[in-house]
Amino acid sequence: MCGMQNEVSSRSWAVIQSLVIVSLSLCFTFTAHADFASIRVVTELSPPHQMMKEGKVDGFSTQIVEAILKNAGLNSRIEVYPWARAFYIASSTPNVLIYNMARTPERENQFHWIGPVAKYSFGLVRLADRTDLTPNHVKDLGSAVIAVQRGDFSGQWLQQQGMKEGKELQFSADILESWNLLLKGKVDYVIDDKAALPYMEQQLTLVPGTTRFVLAIPQLEQQTYLAASKNSDSALVKKLQQAHREVQKTNIYQYVISGGF
Repeated sequence: MCGMQNEVSSRSWAVIQSLVIVSLSLCFTFTAHADFASIRVVTELSPPHQMMKEGKVDGFSTQIVEAILKNAGLNSRIEVYPWARAFYIASSTPNVLIYNMARTPERENQFHWIGPVAKYSFGLVRLADRTDLTPNHVKDLGSAVIAVQRGDFSGQWLQQQGMKEGKELQFSADILESWNLLLKGKVDYVIDDKAALPYMEQQLTLVPGTTRFVLAIPQLEQQTYLAASKNSDSALVKKLQQAHREVQKTNIYQYVISGGF
């Protein structure tokens, strides 16, 4: 079982890298080169979509974002911050792109929405040896403590269900901090995508199978977006939306957005 997880992860990454090469060679015929020298791209660490590899940001949806930028004739280094910081930069600075952003009613008018770049199906993750934790519904959690990233829509949804910071919820700066809280026994669960588990275990050099996905939360299933700050140049926004429409036609996009990895 453990060996199979590593093999699946390796195969998935090999497939996605192959699709990237083919897709990029087919779709980048868009040649507009307007100068948007000040464009920035911000995100958070969130394997397998945003993770560090050989000193740069890589991952499934990162490949899509880079494809969109290339198709639009743009180039920008991707900056990694805790989510709350990335959100603040994107909500207060012109010509900033951010991903992966849940498109919630509260955020709808705060950004320009370029297009979906990932699909998440979030739920509860616990340590494999915590066999005492067997929830069938969020209402079954009792006094269990969940680690969530500050500013993340999943934490906001859990608060809407009546959970409170400092009691059932412990906020962290990023997903790595949330997982470290889990590993140290400071919390009972983290919120993550089932597909992320082998990548997170690899990122943290854990034995495969250290964690278990135990409860899907349908309300936290979302396509997530590449978005632009509200006060961004309108020509930039249109260029990126057009580039997204082109990238949507590629195999890599269909592969990632379907959650096939």
